[in-house]
Amino acid sequence: MRLSFSVFRKELRDHLRDHRSVLTSLLWPLIGPVVFLVMFNMLASWYRQDRPLQLPVVGREHAPSLMAFLERYGAKLEAAPENYEERVRAGSLDAVLVVPDDYAESYSAGHTAEVQLVVDSSRQSARQSVMRARRLLEAYSQMLGNQRLYARGVVPELAMPVRVAETDLSTPERTAAGMLNTVPLFLVIAAFAGGMQVASDTMAGERERGSLEPLLLNPAPRGAVVVGKWLSTVAMAIAAVVITLVGYLLVVQRVPLEDLGVKARFDAPAALGMAAAVLPLALAASAVQVWVSTYARSFKEAQTYLSLLMFVPMLPGMMLALSPLQPKLWMFFVPVFGQELLAGEVMRGEPLGVLPFLIATASSVMVTALALGITTRLLTQERIVFGRG
Repeated sequence: MRLSFSVFRKELRDHLRDHRSVLTSLLWPLIGPVVFLVMFNMLASWYRQDRPLQLPVVGREHAPSLMAFLERYGAKLEAAPENYEERVRAGSLDAVLVVPDDYAESYSAGHTAEVQLVVDSSRQSARQSVMRARRLLEAYSQMLGNQRLYARGVVPELAMPVRVAETDLSTPERTAAGMLNTVPLFLVIAAFAGGMQVASDTMAGERERGSLEPLLLNPAPRGAVVVGKWLSTVAMAIAAVVITLVGYLLVVQRVPLEDLGVKARFDAPAALGMAAAVLPLALAASAVQVWVSTYARSFKEAQTYLSLLMFVPMLPGMMLALSPLQPKLWMFFVPVFGQELLAGEVMRGEPLGVLPFLIATASSVMVTALALGITTRLLTQERIVFGRG
């Protein structure tokens, strides 16, 4: 271990001399929190309920009672421009209400009077305005339907034989986890990205510079050399995960999630639980990166290989974000997938116990031992140590 720590100090000192590389390694983990801050502030501004509903109307004079109802409930009505369809597509208008010429005739005859709501469903920023306009129109329709039934001596409840009452059992943590499901993905990506520069330089870089052979001539076991290089990679990977976690901890407190109907409890205990879930993965990710870098003949080649390796955490992360699974105990045995699933469960506030953490940690330790063993064996081969072409 003394020899391993000597190699660790040497590799870490060499890496810290490259200030640009260190700055990149430490600033990259902040991308996730910054994206989160910008994205959710924009969503909150779109969904904020205190903003008046601006609703341009075509044919306003055909439905005076409908217009009065909409204005009574806070809608700001205005005349729609002639090119309203183009402006809805361009995003300058969220929605336009069109009242046809025969509306009053159908309404007076007791028939179903149709109005048209012109929207662009592909625009996320207009979704809340469209939902508010649709809810007002549905409320007006229900009010008129009840009035017509009362006028004919019919109790409106007869038209609704079954009423569905919904009981929401979700906790604030579970609701927040649905909105914050990208946090575990960025934490796992940080475990891979944090040590990528060190792993590339510590093996492929030294091999390219010709400094690997003199290092291996020292009276130190190959395993001690590998462990020292691995520890320096782990140090940067852990730093990246911690920076990402602290960044999210600070950002979540400053994002108006309440405007989205979410009460987030991303506090220190939750952060510690997510750290316990993801930090063991930094051991395995660093070991695999050192292993892959050993095959590369140059720093650039190692960067190419390790960049492709970044797809490993992205695939299960996107799958969990788009299609959440019911956790099973065996899932925590799967490296990367298990850590992302475990971090997501911690965010949901699920009572997990110690066993899932032990299983996820054990899988990371096994991958670490396997990768370090293979790397140690590779350093005994001449084609790896001396081959540069």
